[in-house]
This record gives sequence, structure tokens and C-alpha cells, in this order.
Amino acid sequence: MPMTVLAVAIFVVAYALIATERVDRVAAALGGVAAMVLFGIVDAETAFYSDETGVDWNVIFLLLGMMIIVSVFKQTGFFEYLAIWAAQRSGGRPFRLMALLVVITAVASAVLDNVTTVLLVAPVTFAVCARLGLPVVPYLIAQVFASNIGGTATLIGDPPNIIIASRAGLSFNDFLIHLTPIVVVMVAAFLVVCRFMFRDAFRTVPDAAQIADLRPTEAITDRRLLVRCLVVLGLVIIGFVLHTVLHLEPSIVALLGAGAIVLVSRTKASEFLEEVEWPTLVFFMGLFVLVGGLVQVGVIGAIGEAAAAAVGDRYFLTATSLIFGSAVLGAFVDNIPYTAAMAPIVENLVAVAPDPAQGQALWWAFALGADLGGNTTAVAAGANVVVIGIAARHRQPIGFWEFTKYGLSVTIMTLVLAWAYVWLRYFAFV
Repeated sequence: MPMTVLAVAIFVVAYALIATERVDRVAAALGGVAAMVLFGIVDAETAFYSDETGVDWNVIFLLLGMMIIVSVFKQTGFFEYLAIWAAQRSGGRPFRLMALLVVITAVASAVLDNVTTVLLVAPVTFAVCARLGLPVVPYLIAQVFASNIGGTATLIGDPPNIIIASRAGLSFNDFLIHLTPIVVVMVAAFLVVCRFMFRDAFRTVPDAAQIADLRPTEAITDRRLLVRCLVVLGLVIIGFVLHTVLHLEPSIVALLGAGAIVLVSRTKASEFLEEVEWPTLVFFMGLFVLVGGLVQVGVIGAIGEAAAAAVGDRYFLTATSLIFGSAVLGAFVDNIPYTAAMAPIVENLVAVAPDPAQGQALWWAFALGADLGGNTTAVAAGANVVVIGIAARHRQPIGFWEFTKYGLSVTIMTLVLAWAYVWLRYFAFV
């Protein structure tokens, strides 16, 4: 019992530090791990080798592989090309430009990941808006929302999905089949909302002549490298789709793709490793060990049993709670640590479900709530924090409440659509 109380206390303190950003989140996670090791709650075996309590290496290496692929891809200038193309296709019309940038961001976030996507498109958005004399903040905020919505569609699109997939044994195709359809609907609905939500930004009449002389192809810095990267990225996506047939984990597919893109690009290690987000990987590892400590002392199991007893056979109510509850909690803390902490509890609920289909529906409800809740506030998802930081460096600050004002509307709209989708697909006609 004392060990249980101690484990919970360490976890709560570490989580509070992560949520409030009193200290760097990596330092908070590693500090919590150090405390658990010092008090004997976890050891090398439970931290590194156990499937139940250790670091989920499939998640870590999937992220590492995709980061390397993106770091090489970034060198081609492809995203600059897309932004200039969008500016010209819009004909200088503000709303059409936003719609094109939103669609590009949403699609890229599903294929890559949402944090990487906004890192690539935000600087280009500044350049395009400056050229047209448009206010950049509405476009940046819309791209953040699009990245979080689009990233919900696939296993690799949003970090919470990677955690859920690994914990639940879900494949890349499972996400395509179950989440992509509703994400397409959400993106379309979001475009309609944008037309009214950012209407003040569309009153500016840009000078279309400012983009007439732009040449999208000039943004491509290395055509041969771009072709090679597109081929490798295409093979990686095919590998994700077929990974159950090939009997390869998504992490292996990502690492094979990373190796291939490094070979065909002949990029030096110092170049592609420089772009890897090492703090993010270390943060993930620390989170896994922290949650594993709670599993080790039986806390997660006890909560799961209590939740299962409380739920009974009311699985639609549980799905509803996961959608809206995850969004509410995720509004105040980053959705990554929230997902890591909740995943074992959802796993216990799914394990005792009498109907496997409705049990699996809880995973989709959980993923939708965690991912879409990332749009609520400025600190709810990594993409939000990244774009706000970029905006501040360009002296175009985005205030917490300015972001939240729009974020609440988008989150409520997407959550209602998600709730209706889960009810119709998994419960209404069963």
C-alpha cells in the first residue's frame, strides 16, 4: 500500500509539472522516472523490456523513422511549392487561399504527422500572406485546426493514435476504415465554419499581381531528390497499408523507409539527425515508464476494474464519456500524456466488453476525443504550441484566449460530428 501511494504521488507531481509547464516537460517526465527508480517502483526490466510496463519501442521507432523521412523530404522544397501553387490557384481570393491551405495541411497531416506538417507549412504561410498583404494569424490558426483534424485520420497522423494503435493492436488500415470517413466530413464542415469564423480576414482585397510572377517550380531545390523521396514515401505508405499482410510492425516499415530515403538521398547523418525531435522521443519514453509504474503497483488495473463495474453494459454511454471527457481533459493538458495515462484503462474496459465490435468502438471514441480535443486551447496539442511559437518569433503573437475563442467552436462542432458518427456506426443499428 505505501508503494502504491508513493507511485501515485510521483505520477501526479510529474503530470502536474507537465500540464502547468512549470518546468520543461522532458525534465518533469525524467524526474518522475528517476523518483520511481530510486524508490524501487520500477527497474531496468520493467522499464525497458516488459510489454506491460516498459517503454513501447514500436511507438518510439515509428516516430524516429518518420522524423528522418520528413527531415530529408524537407530539403526538396516541396512544401514551399505547394504553398505557392495554392496562392496562385486562389487567384488572390482570401477564402479560397485559406481553403486550399487547410486541405493541403489536413492531407499532409494524415500522411506525415501534424506537428511536422505545421513546422513545414507555417513559415511558408507567412511568406505567402506577406506577399498578398493578408493578416497571417487567421490562416495559421486555421492550419492548426486542420492539422489536428487531418491527423486524426491515420495511425501516424497524430501521436495519440500511435499510442492507441500500439496498445490496442490496431493496424494502419483499421484507422483508415474507421476514422478517415468521418475526418473527411469534418474537414468539409470545418471549411464551412471557416467562411464565417474568419470572415473579417476575408475583407482584405489582396493584390493578385503580387503572385503572378511567382513560379512554384522554382521552389523545388532538387528535382531528382524530390522524385526519389516521393517514391520512398509512396512505398512507406503502401507498407503501412499492407503491414498486416507483410507481417511487419509499422515501426519497422518506418525504419526501412528512413534507411531507404537516407540511402537514395545520400544525406549525411549530421544533416538528417539534426532534424529529429529528440526531446519528443525522450518525453515519450519517460511517459511510458511513469504509466508503467502505475501498472506495476496495480493502480491502473484497479481503476480499470472500477470503471468496468461502473459501466456495466452501457457502452454507448462509455463511448460518449470518452469522446467528450477526453476532449475536456485534453483541453488543459497536452493530449499525449493524457492518452498514455488513459490507454491502459480503456484497454481494460475493452477486454471485458461482451460485444467485441462495441468494445473496439471505445478505442475509436477515445482516439476521436483525444485528437479533436487538441483544438480546444493553445496548450492542448503539440501542433498548437509549435505554431504559436513560430508566430511569436515572427512578431505576430497569437494570444491564449484568441486561440481558445476559435478553438472551442471548432472542437464542439467536430465532437458533435464524432459522437453522431460513433452512435450511427457502432450502436444505432446493432
